[in-house]
Amino acid sequence: MVALNEITKHINLVKGEDAVLLIHGLSGTPLEMQYVARRLHKAGFTVVAPHFSGYGYGKASSTKKWQEWHKEVVGHFDELKKKYRTVSVCGLCIGAVLALNLAAEKKDEIAGLSLLATTLYFDGWSIPWYRFLLPLGYYTPFRYFYSYREREPYGLKNEQLRAWIAREMTEKSTSAAGSATIPMTGIFETDKLIRNVKRNIGQVTAPALIMHSIDDDTATVRSADFVEKHISSKKVRKIFLDDSYHILTLDNQKDIVAEETIRFFKEAISSEAPAKVEFDTVRVA
Repeated sequence: MVALNEITKHINLVKGEDAVLLIHGLSGTPLEMQYVARRLHKAGFTVVAPHFSGYGYGKASSTKKWQEWHKEVVGHFDELKKKYRTVSVCGLCIGAVLALNLAAEKKDEIAGLSLLATTLYFDGWSIPWYRFLLPLGYYTPFRYFYSYREREPYGLKNEQLRAWIAREMTEKSTSAAGSATIPMTGIFETDKLIRNVKRNIGQVTAPALIMHSIDDDTATVRSADFVEKHISSKKVRKIFLDDSYHILTLDNQKDIVAEETIRFFKEAISSEAPAKVEFDTVRVA
């Protein structure tokens, strides 16, 4: 079995004077963000993709409060701000929710946001019908025993990658797509984080790129639409993808995700008078 310190190793790619902070998903690892990290680095950005303890892959008993997740994100952001000319932020799934929470606090200190598969509603087609009941279990002894087990399609439309992820999760309990299980405590803290972000999302003013799959198995486009409607950013671009599921950074259209993120961040750090921009759905055969 691969050592925990190898799975959770930070990605730190130093290059230019403009930095990007990448935030992986709940019970995930920096490996989810590795492809986008390398592409950003090649494009001239310094890139940091930490493993967030108590939020990322680890023992269920180590789950922290969502406020501590936020505090750790703020810490990494502030460190980058001290060293680099600009800092942009890219998050996947609940990582995108944490990016929004950060942006509501830091406002224009953030050069640009790339929000990938933002999950404000767990309403995708692979979510079990009893998902809405899980928070109730937190107030019973059930919370100490239950973990939600990831299942097909693991957020991936690419069948070869999905089969590899399934093997990894069976043999190692984790993979590039994250942990095989999500503890009840993590689900409970996530729900509280989402409620907080919905209350404060109007305070987000940073330029925002919203990317979402129309076939997302975890969260429908309702989440992307909510973000677009409620943020106060003057520059907003929303792109729908048609050949991916939830894990956009690993799936069939990861090239588009990387390219559009790079393009948007470069525009954001060079734009003098940003205007609100909306793009039609991107469709790739």
